[in-house]
Amino acid sequence: MSKIKNAFAQGKAFIPFITCGYPNLETTAACVREAVKNGADLIELGIPFSDPTAEGVVIQDANLKALQGGVTTDKIFEFVKNLRQEISVPLVFMTYANVVFGYGAEKFISTCANIGIDGLILPDIPFEEKNEFAPLCKKYNVDLISMIAPTSENRIAKISSEAEGFLYIVSSLGVTGTRSEITTNLEPMIKIVRENTKIPCAVGFGISTPEQAEKMSKFADGVIVGSAIIKIISKYGEDAAPHVGEFVKSMKAAIL
Repeated sequence: MSKIKNAFAQGKAFIPFITCGYPNLETTAACVREAVKNGADLIELGIPFSDPTAEGVVIQDANLKALQGGVTTDKIFEFVKNLRQEISVPLVFMTYANVVFGYGAEKFISTCANIGIDGLILPDIPFEEKNEFAPLCKKYNVDLISMIAPTSENRIAKISSEAEGFLYIVSSLGVTGTRSEITTNLEPMIKIVRENTKIPCAVGFGISTPEQAEKMSKFADGVIVGSAIIKIISKYGEDAAPHVGEFVKSMKAAIL
């Protein structure tokens, strides 16, 4: 059993997304520490990929600059191994199938288990094709986290019933990025989820303000924020950590 359920044990979970290696791994570590110190319940770590199809321009740019800076999957594994000596909250990787295939799926997933990664999110793998990775994830006790989007419709019940760790509810059509307003009515989707699983669900894509976080947390178990955090890191660079901490503190306070 992974530790992911612990993230939701004390009420609504706040889940920040941080791209590993942007602008460098030292800054990533500092941002993770500040996020945890200020209330983050689970950290979603992005492994950069050259063609991150689910991402908007903010995270795309972070991916590109991290790769140009020389970050590799092996460097990220070593980074997480060191980070685990001081960070106890659940950690999940978000990356793309090519990263896993390129590294070797069993080698990648077994290494995740060895360094203390609790879950894996692969946004470019449809639910129907998850068996490319699911048996290996089960073998090494790494939760393969499923995503549900507004277009999932009659697949929601099936996806929910087989969910592991937590369910990632995509708030809006399109790619990641801050949005001035989230107009999707997610409550009917989450109602179907509740009818088919006891696994917690967290809403991501487009959430950037405490007001949006509070609204989403009224019917979901957690809130995921990525682009707004990467924007802070873009603005402050190597000095971003305390600013990320302040942002996480404000978002966590909004969903309590």
